[in-house]
Amino acid sequence: MAMAWRDIPIQRKLMRAILLTSGSVLLLTCSAYFAYEYFTFRQTTVRQLSVLGEIIATNSTAALAFDSRDDAYEILASLKAQPHIVAASIYDKNGDLFTHYPRDLTQSAFPLAVKKAGYHFKDSYLVGVEPIVQLDNQLGTLYLKSDLGAMYSRLKLYGSIVLLVIAVSVLLAYVLSKRMQQAITRPILSLANTAKAISERQDYTVRANKLGNDELGLLTDAFNHMLTEILERNQKIQAFNQELEQKIADRTSQLEDVNKELESFSYSVSHDLRAPLRSIDGYSRILIEDYYEKLDDEGQRVLNIIIKNALKMGRLIDDLLAFSRVGKQELSKVMLDMEALTQIVVHELEASQQNKELCIAIHPMPKVEGDSAMMRQVLTNLISNAIKYSMKKENPVIEIGCQAQNEYYVYYVKDNGAGFDMRYYDKLFGVFQRLHSESEFEGTGVGLALVHRVISKHGGEVWAEGKVDEGATFYFSLPVSDSDANKNHKE
Repeated sequence: MAMAWRDIPIQRKLMRAILLTSGSVLLLTCSAYFAYEYFTFRQTTVRQLSVLGEIIATNSTAALAFDSRDDAYEILASLKAQPHIVAASIYDKNGDLFTHYPRDLTQSAFPLAVKKAGYHFKDSYLVGVEPIVQLDNQLGTLYLKSDLGAMYSRLKLYGSIVLLVIAVSVLLAYVLSKRMQQAITRPILSLANTAKAISERQDYTVRANKLGNDELGLLTDAFNHMLTEILERNQKIQAFNQELEQKIADRTSQLEDVNKELESFSYSVSHDLRAPLRSIDGYSRILIEDYYEKLDDEGQRVLNIIIKNALKMGRLIDDLLAFSRVGKQELSKVMLDMEALTQIVVHELEASQQNKELCIAIHPMPKVEGDSAMMRQVLTNLISNAIKYSMKKENPVIEIGCQAQNEYYVYYVKDNGAGFDMRYYDKLFGVFQRLHSESEFEGTGVGLALVHRVISKHGGEVWAEGKVDEGATFYFSLPVSDSDANKNHKE
């Protein structure tokens, strides 16, 4: 398979270019010389034959005047000294053949009549017609026929010389081009080898050898200068990266310490708040059991508010403790049957609901690796939210399912409830962030933040879509396990 010109090494390109150029110029020169010799020799042959014809015609006047065929033949026989004359004849003034040379030729070898004087080439021969004139009186006509053997022999000699010259010239051009291309390509190959070595080893301390002060030498200087600049920039970048990595490590350590302190503080505060809450709850129950009837309506209302907010504070503390535990707790991954786990969570939540119109559809879901307790908490929070925000609808419908996307399983919980305004999406998964008022829907504002933390620890993501009064869909993605990935690949 022929190699494309652009893929040929530069050494071969230079050699071929030099040989092609020199060969083309030499061939064109020899062709021009050969053509010149060809046309010149033809003109010389015509001139020589015409001179010979004039001499023979002049010498033949007496033979024609006295009608002496023998004398005429003797004159033609003198053409033996001209080996390229293959035929000659003399015609009388009536156009009849008077005599011919050589005698062994038959009359059919000669034209029946000759008319127009002149010399022309015909069928590899030069034919000449010369009038025999005496005192303006044409006594007859001379016919000469010469082969072109001399011309062809000379052209063959010239052709041999041309071929020899071309062969020697090409050989000489090859030797010279080989020496010249080495001088030209050596610096280029040195640059190429240096660039290859730098690319393979990423060592910018290497420098190309300068072999001259020509343009290639300037290119080598520019190349080495570029390597120096790259080396200096790399050193600066490495120093900057090291400094940046150290700063990141320091900040990460600080953040970890702060997070630990915040988690410890949150845990301690949540734990310590339980004691006064127990007292509030205990004394509230005493008031209800022993003194409720003695309180007027306002007192009963205030007592109910105290009990309600104590319960809310209890739930908030529980959520904070759960959120804090997720940050500290290590994952214990097992293969989870997400469909079965969802059915358990839905059954527990439905048991506490009184709305008989609630419709929950669970679609087939694949198994996935995850922490069982944490994933149960995620499903509980998302499904309970869907139920809570859909209960004011006449026909609340909740759909739970999954779809595969690349290397992740994307689970979703969809409802047709109150929905939310996407303009406030950035607040959705923050701690204590709520998009609905307490009077509309109860809640602590910790559930979705806990979901976000759990899914993040599993290497997935959480997001949501919603419209006000048209429902919402919450998604969370979990990585596909290696065994499931191989199974899907085979299928």
